[in-house]
Amino acid sequence: MAATDHATRERAGLISARLDRLPTTRYIWKLVLLLSLGGCFEFYDLFLMTYIGPGLIRSGLFAGASVSFFGMTGLASFVAATFAGLFIGTLVFGFTADRFGRRAIFTFSLLWYTAGSIVMACQMTTHGILLWRLVAGIGIGVELVTIDTYIAELMPKEIRGRAFAVNQVVQFTAIPVVALVAWLLVPHRPLGIDGWRWVVLIGSVSAIFVWIIRRGIPESPRWLIARGYLREAEGAVAEMEARVASESGGDLPPISANVIASAPVGGAVSFVGIFQPPYRGRTLMLTVFQLAQTIGYYGFSSWVPTLLIAAGIRTTASLEYSFVIAIFAPVGPLLVQGIADRFERKWQIVWSAICIGGFGLLFARQHAPAWLIVLGVLLTCSNNWMSVAFHAYQAELFPTRVRAQAVGFVYSWSRFSAIFTSLMIGFFLSNFGVRGVFAFIATAMLTVVLAIGVFGPRTRGLALESISG
Repeated sequence: MAATDHATRERAGLISARLDRLPTTRYIWKLVLLLSLGGCFEFYDLFLMTYIGPGLIRSGLFAGASVSFFGMTGLASFVAATFAGLFIGTLVFGFTADRFGRRAIFTFSLLWYTAGSIVMACQMTTHGILLWRLVAGIGIGVELVTIDTYIAELMPKEIRGRAFAVNQVVQFTAIPVVALVAWLLVPHRPLGIDGWRWVVLIGSVSAIFVWIIRRGIPESPRWLIARGYLREAEGAVAEMEARVASESGGDLPPISANVIASAPVGGAVSFVGIFQPPYRGRTLMLTVFQLAQTIGYYGFSSWVPTLLIAAGIRTTASLEYSFVIAIFAPVGPLLVQGIADRFERKWQIVWSAICIGGFGLLFARQHAPAWLIVLGVLLTCSNNWMSVAFHAYQAELFPTRVRAQAVGFVYSWSRFSAIFTSLMIGFFLSNFGVRGVFAFIATAMLTVVLAIGVFGPRTRGLALESISG
């Protein structure tokens, strides 16, 4: 019986090794593109809260600053509702991708958020908007966790970092798109309908593409192995090998026996395992990291127009400058492609955090539009560099059978943090100005540097099975 179990694990390890040795061809990058397009719609919806804020305020549905810390009529409550939904989606429903498969949940969560966004755009009360923003946020949270686990499991080990960089380039292109749409529509009322509602509805067209995207993506062979479906996993890898061999025009690289790591097959999914050695330290480290990194990331990106207004820029110009800054959102991941697999991801996270803290403190001291734009661009690129690195990093540190749940758990703390971050940014902005906001952000980035720099394990160039032990 033990010999049979060992042979099964070796068979599973061989399937993973076959996947890891695939050369990068047009087919491999097509898989990354299709998954990224699904996330592109989520990013549009996630970041629209940054750019429709002035429209929500002008419509009288929200105020620019909260009357009290937990006020429900301030713009911060809209941001908080978004992240409350993301928190629920990642923490409560992260298990669904482990239970029902990456492919099925990728599709379902995309449709969920689309429906929630459409209903939200039709709401006429503050509380109605907050409720449906929370509902849409749940779908976004599940989708982004699923995409991270999907890419980590499908991509050969030597290009995981580059794959996440490409993924982020595609997803971040949604930011200048929503910034442009908001710039053109938010100040106006086309057909007598508030411009911010048009911005939300335009982003909901993803339902049209969802089935097209889904048909081009195979189920994760690693997930199939973890569920005990070895024959289906071998079939999925064989199909990928045939596609890659056809495009490369030659034989696939041989598999070295010393790179085959045995992998657990089937069995019950034990979520509590991430709170036991060797994963307990990783779980705690990433939880602290996620609580802190959100302050830097969304503390700036979700408040760009409002921070510019606080710096003395008029409302219309703030949207224009925000659009210019947003154009550079894909630039950070694009530049990172060249180094994504060249040095350890933990150090990429550390250096990007240092850049965020430094550029933020400089941004807080500026009033000239040119310097605000330049430093805003540098902050955006640094934030997105960190995003590339940590999305890959957190997906690498846990075993396949609980990867989505584990990523969902640690990622949920960034969403939990963001609920209060939005309220705290509003509080600091009202009481201490732009400088107070960025002092708060710099402190959070110091926490990131210590958590990842001291406790983060190495992952570069290693098979997922080796990293997870």
